[in-house]
Amino acid sequence: MFANSLMRFLGIFCAFAWGVVLQAQAPALKTVLGEITSVDASAKQIKLKADKTATGYTVLVDEKTSLLRLAPGETDLKKGTPITLADVANGDRMLARGPIPDDASSFAATRIVIMSKADIAKKQERDRAEWQKRGIVGTVSAVNADAKEITVAARGRDAKTVVVDAAALQGVKRYAEQSTKFADARPAPVAQIQPGDTIRVLGDRNEDGTRMKAEEIVFGAFQTIAATISSIDAEKGLVRVQDLNTKKPVEVTVSKDTLVRRMPAMMAQGMAARMRGGAPPNTPPPAGAPPPPARPGGGDLAQMLERLPPVPLSELKNGDALIINSSRPADVSKITALTLVAGVEPFLQAAPRNAGAINLGGWNLDGGIPEQ
Repeated sequence: MFANSLMRFLGIFCAFAWGVVLQAQAPALKTVLGEITSVDASAKQIKLKADKTATGYTVLVDEKTSLLRLAPGETDLKKGTPITLADVANGDRMLARGPIPDDASSFAATRIVIMSKADIAKKQERDRAEWQKRGIVGTVSAVNADAKEITVAARGRDAKTVVVDAAALQGVKRYAEQSTKFADARPAPVAQIQPGDTIRVLGDRNEDGTRMKAEEIVFGAFQTIAATISSIDAEKGLVRVQDLNTKKPVEVTVSKDTLVRRMPAMMAQGMAARMRGGAPPNTPPPAGAPPPPARPGGGDLAQMLERLPPVPLSELKNGDALIINSSRPADVSKITALTLVAGVEPFLQAAPRNAGAINLGGWNLDGGIPEQ
């Protein structure tokens, strides 16, 4: 009897121990978010490029996988629509959940949530229109933390001082240190907003436009300088320039994320003419070039420049004039360029001078219109 009891105990113990081993070996459920690069419906596989690590995953789909389509911006899975693999396409955004091993890039998904590329594009257009209609962009001139008010020197068509009521804010984001893209902005406390920051505010203004109830804010610390090239080390990604205002040397690092462009001559001349007041507001853009702003400070110049072809550093030369946008560093002698634009000589010649210093107030490369 004792032997039988011992055998039953050993059997239960072994079963328990084996279960613990299996549980320890089974990878925990994790999620990965990214963009779909290919879909193989016949093999029931989706290729996914992860956002955070750029790792490529092969996501396996079977009868146990839950597939949902969710509207962009929506977070409640109960509002998702069941779909099939045939409804998934390249370029769609995907969140996949499953037992993702640390040492493998292939896993069977238990749940897949899709936001279609077409739906995202439509939402971006709606968001862009909303920010253009109800948003302002400018420079923070004062912050009253007790009253939850931010004073903004707004730019653009309605350039004026606007007092922003931040009491009912729904969201605040800060641009990343090395990016002017809204997609790279991250949540931040409103207490981080400081005088001198660039800020975009979405909300409702009063009748004369001097006060605004903020719904959303995105902000960051940027600077824009005019300079001429002293030397170039294309291999190291270094451009040494002289700041045309301070007359001091600046070492500019050009990273893989730096937007390097050359403004077409006709576009630069058109902007210069408008700055001088010598061209009608609706002058058409030159062929093949994105339209210049309707006036200095109007339009979204950063997006226009993004549509121009990239320029390798090897095509620049000593003496070329540049306009460089960067985060505002503690050491102004060394910066990492967010945007570096050549071909700007006509614009700089037309730019107004304040006590001999070039005024770049109309050259706005400090933060794109929000897109989700």
